[in-house]
Amino acid sequence: MTRIDAKFAALKAEGKKAFVAYLMAGDPDVETSLAVMKGMPAAGVDVIELGMPFTDPMADGPTIQHAGQRALEGGQTLQKTLEMVAAFRETDQTTPVVMMGYYNPIYSRGVERFLTDAVAAGIDGLIVVDLPPEEDSELCLPAQAAGINFIRLATPTTDDKRLPVVLRNTSGFVYYVSVTGITGSQAAQAGDVGPEVARIKAATDLPVVVGFGINTPEAAQTIAGVADGCVVGSAIVKLIGEGRPVAEVLSRVAALAGGAHAA
Repeated sequence: MTRIDAKFAALKAEGKKAFVAYLMAGDPDVETSLAVMKGMPAAGVDVIELGMPFTDPMADGPTIQHAGQRALEGGQTLQKTLEMVAAFRETDQTTPVVMMGYYNPIYSRGVERFLTDAVAAGIDGLIVVDLPPEEDSELCLPAQAAGINFIRLATPTTDDKRLPVVLRNTSGFVYYVSVTGITGSQAAQAGDVGPEVARIKAATDLPVVVGFGINTPEAAQTIAGVADGCVVGSAIVKLIGEGRPVAEVLSRVAALAGGAHAA
């Protein structure tokens, strides 16, 4: 059982929905992003989704794209991101950490080396959006053999024929993208999301967590109410990009977490 499995089992036993918070590693620098990361569990974050900055993102909206650019300009690398997770683990051995990003930096490092280093750093899951299920032998299956969950995205365009393929080797949880498009572009609508979550849950025992288009505590509560939890990213990253103090960022995170947990 991974930390992700244990967290969702504990939340289910408590009758609570999960709050997943995203931040970009190294934005605007390692010290600031690590301070936010270390403060997230106390602010109510159940799972931390840590972005790996990359030059050519395909699913990220402008807010998260700019965060990645700031991180890269500040010298952030995959190695520094792994070191950031290891530093987080010095004081927190229980909060799941999911690394989200693209395959190129992992491929460049070498899959075997990356997975060894990821396990050593304390990473629990991976979301690699540009590796479809047809490429599962490339990273998904080796990751799961190493004890790291491989979390797949389902979208409004994932039809009944495609869904079993998407779910086949997914573990940890299913990430349902609530809108067609990029992060931060549209507001998620519970009336649209609810039936889709139910369709996915009919095909898997995994928790289904909804992301994209959630930026207020009220939206977090509404969307978590029709799923097993929700993800908030752009609303948090925006505050960091504005140079807000860490305490202010974490106060906003706590409000969003409160929304999800009230569902």
